[in-house]
Amino acid sequence: MNLITVIITFFVMEGLTWLIHKYIMHGLLWSLHRDHHDHSSDPPLEKNDYFFIIFAIPAILLMYFGSIDNFNIYFYIGIGITLYGMAYFFVHDIFIHQRIKILKNTQNPYLLAIRRAHKQHHKHTGKEHGECFGFLWVPVKYFRMYFNKNKTV
Repeated sequence: MNLITVIITFFVMEGLTWLIHKYIMHGLLWSLHRDHHDHSSDPPLEKNDYFFIIFAIPAILLMYFGSIDNFNIYFYIGIGITLYGMAYFFVHDIFIHQRIKILKNTQNPYLLAIRRAHKQHHKHTGKEHGECFGFLWVPVKYFRMYFNKNKTV
């Protein structure tokens, strides 16, 4: 049951990420997320990086309070959130934005589709008119471009 809770939480986080990204990061907290879309400079840290702390707090609290009560379900929900956050960091910051230069020349269709979808998201520098707010789920059209000769979206 504990492993199932972790796995379900991990996948539920994709939907929550989409909602949070679209309605909070591109809404109420745009002031923190704006510099992630501003391509005029490339600082080592952005205001957007505060979201790692903001999103880590509920996971830490869930793991803490869940561990007090004999590692109850809250602990495993916190683990699922943490694993999703780690996956997000590795894929978004390291792979997509190349903060550490790895997998730069990959030919993996899934990874290329993730990269393309994120690039489409970043073509909009303002908070309006965005697309592709998710992370692991990639719309089929971004896969098709790597299997079709014309490679258009």
